[in-house]
Amino acid sequence: MLVIAEGIDSNRLKSRGRGVWVPAFAGTTVESYVMASSKSPSRSPLSTVTAATIATSLLTVQTPGRGFVDLTAEVAKFAEDAGAREGAVTLFIRHTSASLTIQENADPAVLEDLMTALDRLAPEDAGWRHDAEGPDDMPAHVRTMLTATSLHVPVLDSELALGTWQAIYLIEHRRRPHRREIVLQFTGTTR
Repeated sequence: MLVIAEGIDSNRLKSRGRGVWVPAFAGTTVESYVMASSKSPSRSPLSTVTAATIATSLLTVQTPGRGFVDLTAEVAKFAEDAGAREGAVTLFIRHTSASLTIQENADPAVLEDLMTALDRLAPEDAGWRHDAEGPDDMPAHVRTMLTATSLHVPVLDSELALGTWQAIYLIEHRRRPHRREIVLQFTGTTR
């Protein structure tokens, strides 16, 4: 069911599918619409838990300089130490020139290409005004803005629900090594 809120131009609403327009007026409820895909989506049965536990820890990482640092094992160990059964781990990095991401862990070329993409999006020689800490300072802030400072990873059956080729990374955007702090927090049920 889709409810159109006041002030939304319903003539401009479009699904993320294959261009299915949803014409409706503000406050109108649309109870059915055409799915453009020939395959029906499916999902598992609901798993409902009461979040009785919140466990928090501060992870400190010394980075070697620009690049990716794999945090997956540390986050999995935190979830294990917390006794996590069902719930989620939230990661929050306490910096503005480093960030977090979930990316492929199989081919190192992916991480190299991602660094190249970030370099192209926020080059050091772009004439930035903010350069108090060096020419890599402002590009590091932009790269952080383009990526993420927090992640949310579900925990199912006491395991991080990452895909086969996914890993959790800290991305250091500065050239020199830094000491970075990431807040880890599990919310959910324990064993």
